[in-house]
Amino acid sequence: MGADFVRAVRIGVQLAPQRADYVDIRRAAAEVEELRADALFTWDHFFPLGKDAEGKHFEGWTALAALAEQTSRVELGGLVSCNSYRNPDLLADMARTVDHISDGRVILGVGAGFKEREFLEYGYEFPSAGRRVADLAESLPRIKKRLAALNPPPVGRMPILIAGGGEQKMLRIVAEHADIWNTFAEGDDLVRKLGLLRKYCAEIGRDPSTIEYSVHVGGDPRESGPALRELGVSLFTTSTGGPDYDLDTARQWIAWRDEQNA
Repeated sequence: MGADFVRAVRIGVQLAPQRADYVDIRRAAAEVEELRADALFTWDHFFPLGKDAEGKHFEGWTALAALAEQTSRVELGGLVSCNSYRNPDLLADMARTVDHISDGRVILGVGAGFKEREFLEYGYEFPSAGRRVADLAESLPRIKKRLAALNPPPVGRMPILIAGGGEQKMLRIVAEHADIWNTFAEGDDLVRKLGLLRKYCAEIGRDPSTIEYSVHVGGDPRESGPALRELGVSLFTTSTGGPDYDLDTARQWIAWRDEQNA
């Protein structure tokens, strides 16, 4: 892919598996597929995020396996798996298995993790942010090696999505390993990080256009979408939680996608 390559707009929907019964998640996932979103994401937390941290919650990867059976078209992934919660070879095997259940629709999302309570209550050490990022850097080659060694291998070339924006270490990891970079950055912060990512790609001889840029969005796509497109963003993900799973924002972004891709 060269400098003039422009990716089509894609829309992801993250269904946070919190404050809901599984029947609510199943219903929302069916609606996401019916709306023809491009990607359906869960997340990798052990407790709800936000004020009600003691509310209902389900584990993300087992939910993904069920959603892989339920759906037939939409891509699937965790946004994102915490590297520290699983042996990297095991994570690769889990992703490969769900990839086969879904007939090749898995996006393998991974990040360094950040919720101290989750680490400690589930029996993991909670090292410094620098150590967690270093652990991620050590795990990614193992993940790739295991994916290549598994029998059977993933159905296709499973894309690796990496989330995080640390400018000295994380973006170098993205440059080396990511097919998709996911960020919460916006405005001048996003511009700066994109510049650094391109710089790190140049240092290792990688074409930065081979990395898809992914952001979290809300509100009216006509207000924020065009500027993000100018920066090269192509995957836009809305997020909603239970029990109601309001998909109105996702509908707006999907309609905007269709206008942009027409």
